[in-house]
Amino acid sequence: MTKQEKIQIVEYLSAEFKNASALIVCDYKGLRVSQLEELRGTSRSANIKVQVIKNTLANIAIKNAQCPNLELKDTNIFLWADDQIALSKVVCKFADSYNEHFSLKVGLFDKQVVDIKHIVSVSKLPSKEELIGMLLSVWTAPARYFVTGLDNLRKQKEEN
Repeated sequence: MTKQEKIQIVEYLSAEFKNASALIVCDYKGLRVSQLEELRGTSRSANIKVQVIKNTLANIAIKNAQCPNLELKDTNIFLWADDQIALSKVVCKFADSYNEHFSLKVGLFDKQVVDIKHIVSVSKLPSKEELIGMLLSVWTAPARYFVTGLDNLRKQKEEN
């Protein structure tokens, strides 16, 4: 890789990391290519970006994005997105499936370092779509109960 290519990669990653609200670093040592492609496919459908990056380039990009230093070691795969919950759900589900070869290391949520426990707890929160469904259910409940009550009253009147 030439120096110019490295500079372009660092500039691209710096912009991506600066705009992302969540970044998770995972260890992927031992995963097969097909498993990595499965992760990439799942991530792509959730608007999550996935990339294996050299630690030195990643450190420079993270520093340029004005994020705290992560002290990266060994093999790392970086996943980032705008939706912290969706990112956490995808990563934790994949880690559960391939826990012997894929493990969470550290994350950055809103430019703050978070540990594995925080990422797992965020993954258990309901997604935006689930929250909208819950809200709609609560909003429609009074009308639903009113209609059910009227129907029961009608049935009672017909029986008498």
